[in-house]
Amino acid sequence: MGGASPRSRDIERRAWYVRPEDFTPPSPDSAPLSRWCIRDLCGMVCAGITWFLVLFAVFVVMFVMLLPVRSALYSLINATVFNGLAALALASHCRAMCTDPGAVPKGNATKEYIESLQLKPGQVVYKCPKCCSIKPDRAHHCSVCKRCIRKMDHHCPWVNNCVGENNQKYFVLFTMYIALISLHALIMAAFHFTFCFEQDWTKCSSFSPPATVILLILLCFEGLLFLLFTSVMFGTQLHSICTDETGIEQLKKEERRWLKRSRWLNMRLVFGHPFSVAWLNPLATPEHGKADAFQYVV
Repeated sequence: MGGASPRSRDIERRAWYVRPEDFTPPSPDSAPLSRWCIRDLCGMVCAGITWFLVLFAVFVVMFVMLLPVRSALYSLINATVFNGLAALALASHCRAMCTDPGAVPKGNATKEYIESLQLKPGQVVYKCPKCCSIKPDRAHHCSVCKRCIRKMDHHCPWVNNCVGENNQKYFVLFTMYIALISLHALIMAAFHFTFCFEQDWTKCSSFSPPATVILLILLCFEGLLFLLFTSVMFGTQLHSICTDETGIEQLKKEERRWLKRSRWLNMRLVFGHPFSVAWLNPLATPEHGKADAFQYVV
């Protein structure tokens, strides 16, 4: 659910010497953003499909497998765990979709801004020809977001946003919780099929036997597909965080010009410092700055 979109190719960085003729007036978009929403039709459709599939799984689990209640304790425990994980998955999706991933202000290649950088004489800065911004190190341009994104990993249509410096935590949590509810649904579906085969099909569900079978098969197909997909994405994202190398940097085999840090510190830089249960909470905004004081070369 997080494949890189082919429309998000990076525009190669071009070196520009600091000269007056290179200055461009600031764009209205250079102001700090209070809200972030990508108006991309494909992304909005994919995000809507994501919510539909999660809510469909909740419907099948609740009204096909857990109702009618054959064991109050079994139904209570599984309903609590599944609905809790589903709520966390949807909350993670919202945060990943509505959080500024680390967009560089458009049109910030102004004389005032460049002077504030305190560049040495003749020092080269990089300017994006698409959004007319001074491009920081490790930033790449996304043709869907139409912005340069700091530490851009990829553009994910399923969250209708880039995965970058500011929202990678939420995307990782999203893939993790989707994988967990998919695994949970598959386990419950296996138990329910066994129960229905051993008992009368008319008593194992509130729906007719054909409808029950169809709904369970659809749930199993959805669960298996997204368990595999999100597990791979989750593992890929964790590897990217630990090695401190984004998907685009790996794909383009960019030369490493940044500080090498320990895997644990890289995790804290994304999820926040210090380690706490807030790492698993999509509503908790990580305090990246606190981990900066603990940086060290390894």
